[in-house]
Amino acid sequence: MPIETTAAVVAEVPHDAELLAVPYSSDLIPALPFDLPVPVAGLLAHHEAKGEPGEIVEVPVTRGDAVGRVLLYGVGDASQKALRKAAAGLTRKAKGRASLAVVVPDGDVAAFAEAALLAAYTFKIGAPGKTPVGTLTLVTSDEQAVRRGRRIAEAVALARDLANMPASVKNPAWLAERAAEQGVPVRVWDEEQLQAGGFGGILAVGRGSASPPRLIQLSYTPDSYDKHVVLVGKGITFDSGGLSLKPTDNMKTQKTDMAGGAVVIAVIGALASLGARVRVTGLIASAENMPSGTAQRPSDVITHYGGRTVEVLNTDAEGRLVLADALAYADSELDPDAVVDIATLTGAISVALGRNIGAVYSSDDELAEALVSAGRSSDDRLWRMPLIDDYAPALESSIADLANVESGSRFGAGSITAALFLREFAGKRPWAHLDIAGVGRSTVDEGILTKGATGFGVRVLLDWLTNS
Repeated sequence: MPIETTAAVVAEVPHDAELLAVPYSSDLIPALPFDLPVPVAGLLAHHEAKGEPGEIVEVPVTRGDAVGRVLLYGVGDASQKALRKAAAGLTRKAKGRASLAVVVPDGDVAAFAEAALLAAYTFKIGAPGKTPVGTLTLVTSDEQAVRRGRRIAEAVALARDLANMPASVKNPAWLAERAAEQGVPVRVWDEEQLQAGGFGGILAVGRGSASPPRLIQLSYTPDSYDKHVVLVGKGITFDSGGLSLKPTDNMKTQKTDMAGGAVVIAVIGALASLGARVRVTGLIASAENMPSGTAQRPSDVITHYGGRTVEVLNTDAEGRLVLADALAYADSELDPDAVVDIATLTGAISVALGRNIGAVYSSDDELAEALVSAGRSSDDRLWRMPLIDDYAPALESSIADLANVESGSRFGAGSITAALFLREFAGKRPWAHLDIAGVGRSTVDEGILTKGATGFGVRVLLDWLTNS
């Protein structure tokens, strides 16, 4: 369900606003369009307000015979990070209100609008809980920046919606239908076409499910461009682990195991409205990983697109199997200038980086730095991880070209060896892998995040693609 809060832009402060928010900091004492019972400086001093982002002082004011509210909100140093935190705090403070008017401070207006709207995101099937603020009126002269922030927030919300949808509704065919709604050309391979095309990894992972797998391709082509990028997303609509069955508690969040594929769909759907001048092809390798009499078994050998064979030692390491087919296809058939894959791939990356920073592995220094820089700007922060060639022997198999996981515990670097596996299928062109297993889901309602899918990856990829 999309963000329900609507955003409007006005140039002057509305005097009849039910709830008005005005910024302040240690260097900025706000000028209000009406008098308060106590001077602003004295009021802030009384509350020991320091102007830090997220700090809010609520003041009652008269509205004729009624009582209105003014929110004095701190913006810190007015950096992107500070403005995002301040905007999200305001939206959460106004939850359940019909409207909120906000005087936007100087700085990154797009980032402010984006964060304010993302903090209003909700996902619930059935009776709604406390609703987000109905209308957000931003007092600023930069309407174009607000439009950009709103479009990015909508893209993140779409990725969240797709990932949050229960697997009782969502399967590979459903995901393909959602991709077809994005206003760009779409091609879908069904199980028969996957078989004919030699996509052995996607087929093997999907064998155990009553819902057949799909490979989904979306194409965005602007009028003119100098670069072609392929985005590859993991689209496992539910991951039980297959015959290498997950514990029950670990399975409860696995409807979001297609978060990478959701990001690719959302990004490509937003590119035209953001004026991207890069050709982008999206590939979502989608399957449901289930145990059954037809499921792949540990010790099976599968043949991927292009002919490389893989011994499957653990059916719960399925994401890399579907991604391998898509990466090999992109390298062989699409001739991109760069390939970026994104996936909730390994629990190991959560141990390394926690739940606030995503991982980037790359064969190309320039590509890696561009993505890390875009992560800083967009607040989808990335940390470059090493591709350690000394760990490659972990993937050796005695009967196939590769094994899908390490056999034994010689190295134990699960996220690194997964990235090394994917590198084998990406070819020699610039390639990066984003492991978002730690950041793809949130356990808290805080800031711009709501419990469930985060949409991590949408902002960093849109920043990179629209500023390339």
